Amino acid sequence: MSVIFKNEFINIQIEDSEIPWLKIFTNEQIKEFSQCNKQTKEEIWKYLDIIEKIMIKHFNPDKINIASFGNYVPHVHFHIMARFKEDSFFPEPMWGKKQRESKLNLPSFEKFYEELKNNF
Repeated sequence: MSVIFKNEFINIQIEDSEIPWLKIFTNEQIKEFSQCNKQTKEEIWKYLDIIEKIMIKHFNPDKINIASFGNYVPHVHFHIMARFKEDSFFPEPMWGKKQRESKLNLPSFEKFYEELKNNF
């Protein structure tokens, strides 16, 4: 995982995957979203919105998945994933049961990351 962006409140990490998949973490070790201060919540929503819009524009996915699971990592974070009917797990979650071998031919992830950086 590499950090693509960081500010006072959050950091955004790239999940190594066959699909575009980013995670927004709070910098502070906060267990639940409701425990975040207003500024941190606003930063999460601001960047989640930017990421989703650029994912849609760049990859034209079948669906964007946004999830907040913290059972293994009890630290506020959100997953933002562009999903495709041809990805290995669709319609299952990416940590679910593999359905097939992927047949994806997606636009450049590096260009996507550059576009994100230009909009952050």
